[in-house]
Amino acid sequence: MQPLKVSFWNVNNLFDTNLSNFGSDIEFTPSRGWSNAVKNKKIENLASLINSLHNNEGPDLLGVAEVETEELLSDLVKRLLPKKEYAVAKYLSGPDIRGIDTALIYSKKRLRLNEVKSFGINIRYPTRDIYSANFTVIDNGAELNVLVNHWPSRAGGRYETEPLRIAVAENCARAVEDLLKFSGEDLEKLPIDIKNNNKVLNRINCKWNRNILLMGDFNDNPYDKSVLNYLHATPDRNKLLNWDEIFDHPSTKRWPMNKQTDKHNYLFYQGYLFNCMWPIIPDGTIYYNDGFDLFDQFIVSRGLLNGEQRLKINLESVRVNKKIQLDNNISDYNFDARDKSKIHPSLRHTPMRFEYQRLKPNGEFEEVSAGRSILTGYSDHFPIEAMIKIL
Repeated sequence: MQPLKVSFWNVNNLFDTNLSNFGSDIEFTPSRGWSNAVKNKKIENLASLINSLHNNEGPDLLGVAEVETEELLSDLVKRLLPKKEYAVAKYLSGPDIRGIDTALIYSKKRLRLNEVKSFGINIRYPTRDIYSANFTVIDNGAELNVLVNHWPSRAGGRYETEPLRIAVAENCARAVEDLLKFSGEDLEKLPIDIKNNNKVLNRINCKWNRNILLMGDFNDNPYDKSVLNYLHATPDRNKLLNWDEIFDHPSTKRWPMNKQTDKHNYLFYQGYLFNCMWPIIPDGTIYYNDGFDLFDQFIVSRGLLNGEQRLKINLESVRVNKKIQLDNNISDYNFDARDKSKIHPSLRHTPMRFEYQRLKPNGEFEEVSAGRSILTGYSDHFPIEAMIKIL
């Protein structure tokens, strides 16, 4: 069976032209140069790249970030490969102060959508929810759970904003545990001795090994605290244990021996996820301050890593798609690492932010980036790709 092709892309400021009460209207309005013609050209550019993903076959499942409305996604889908029979998974408008959301586009030929919900994030100001969708893979009936993330940005400083991403990481970890572990109410119904009861052990291992794929723009690298220490997304697959191993593991011995039970261990154990991106480092998905960051990532559960439930991530297929070659006709004069007004040489083959002619409040046009033309570009992020084997 053909593998399932999955991608994620932060499409960078895909706004409509309608007025709202939020921050998007500071820049993305017709009076500032963001017209329907400009918006449609950006959508056309995005679609052309999406169709070229996975060796021009297009993804079967695409997570996106920074989209303002469902109508924009629908317009994008109309320009995608018709043979895929794409659809937008239920669009959930979140509380983000800029009005941008995460979402999923999927092929109805490969996947059946069962449920969509969001996990709200509890920090001091409104930010993006974690978007969660449950699918059935049509080829073999396997279940696939997908969580799309867009964590708070580093605007304001990397370390100053780090606590915000740590807070979201904890919320994301809880969303994962909701899928992988029994609730407290269900746990009460289980016998005290779990590890020696094969029937119960099989039940909790079965839930523990569900197929979960996290994708998104985490605004942190795989080695940053939020991802590594709080989401527990590790590059060490040996940490992803089954419950028959966990119950006897030293990390579960957190209660006094005379009070410790399997239920206590089950309740307090914080499991691990596997981060698929470590072999790619030091490559990255976004260029900033003379270097690349790997903010866009695929992270998987134990089940999806090991193929426990008829789906298995192909780690060798995980990559940053850098086939975009924009403005190849720019002369070498426009590329100079020492001149801040010119494009850095490493950006010769990056998507680069979509350029349009912005108007200042005084009616004058802002200058377009050196060596660029208006209505060119795609995003400030590269998309990422992976394949999931269907077993």
